[in-house]
Amino acid sequence: MTAPTEQRRPPGAPAAAGTVLDVRGLTVEYATGQSPVRACVDVSFTLRRGEILGVAGESGSGKSTLITALTRLQRPPAVTTAGQILFHGRDGAPPVDLAALDAKRLRRYRWTSLSIVMQSAMDALNPVMRLGAQFADVLRAHDRTLTRKLAWARAAELLTLVGISADRVRDYPHQLSGGMRQRAAIALALACGPELVVMDEPTTAVDVVMQRQILAQVLRLRAELDFAVVFVTHDLSLLLELADRIAIMYAGRIVEVGSSAALYADPQHPYTRGLRASFPPLRAPLTTLTGIPGSPPDLRDPPPGCPFHPRCALRTSGCDTHLPPLVRAAADPDRQVACLLHPSPQDPTGGEQR
Repeated sequence: MTAPTEQRRPPGAPAAAGTVLDVRGLTVEYATGQSPVRACVDVSFTLRRGEILGVAGESGSGKSTLITALTRLQRPPAVTTAGQILFHGRDGAPPVDLAALDAKRLRRYRWTSLSIVMQSAMDALNPVMRLGAQFADVLRAHDRTLTRKLAWARAAELLTLVGISADRVRDYPHQLSGGMRQRAAIALALACGPELVVMDEPTTAVDVVMQRQILAQVLRLRAELDFAVVFVTHDLSLLLELADRIAIMYAGRIVEVGSSAALYADPQHPYTRGLRASFPPLRAPLTTLTGIPGSPPDLRDPPPGCPFHPRCALRTSGCDTHLPPLVRAAADPDRQVACLLHPSPQDPTGGEQR
């Protein structure tokens, strides 16, 4: 792994301006058993227009719950119990709270403003429909004036956009390789020119070579089409190469947010340090990787205080009783961290007691 550079936007890419998504205090619970399980707790972040925000963490950290809440694709027993998901459109209209929209109003925003690339393209694509027919369904659902012939022509253009030959538009998903299916899923997400694309581990099912090709195409398409991305993965090393900023999740909470370069060079939260130390650099002396001891907490019965303290080698007095808030770092206005090692100026104790 090489160090990420500060300049992450490819040459010629439009500069990001303004905010496209503002998430405030988002909490998602699973209503099971005697008491609800809080899989996302008070999650807040801002996504700038044209930016790639990475979301990383171990399995069970709340990443998938977060993106299904953002895209309103969650199913019972998952329920958004608090918070706002404010979407700011290019038209300059007042922001819309996606969390408060009913199904009919939400339909206006899906695919034209907000789309998603699922983890498994074979599951996301209909196996008994040709690619062109699936693209045409999406395009014509949002543009009733579009003829079937023009929709199929547009489908061929979209496949070409992601490096797939236009003549594959009549193929079925099983006739494509895994990498081609994943690229087709990305093309489908871009069909209606969305301003925000959520990607749920889109490179997990492909090999390393194809992974690099897909990531390169995501960067190129972002530069050409100027959409923002929320990219979710458990692989921090991948995000260090791809994302502009990274949010680290643990036990349903964001514990650190910062630029990729800052998190690579100087991770502040002990959990981020553990993730950063779990993969080797490409060029460095031979060292032993230690990883993070223990396992993520059971969200049905989270530990008191900081949820990471049972696994933390730097825990101090108060870590098992005080929950540290996510506070802005004094030296870096774009860095936020939730740790008693970085107490809030307003709260000398570093967090709320629980």
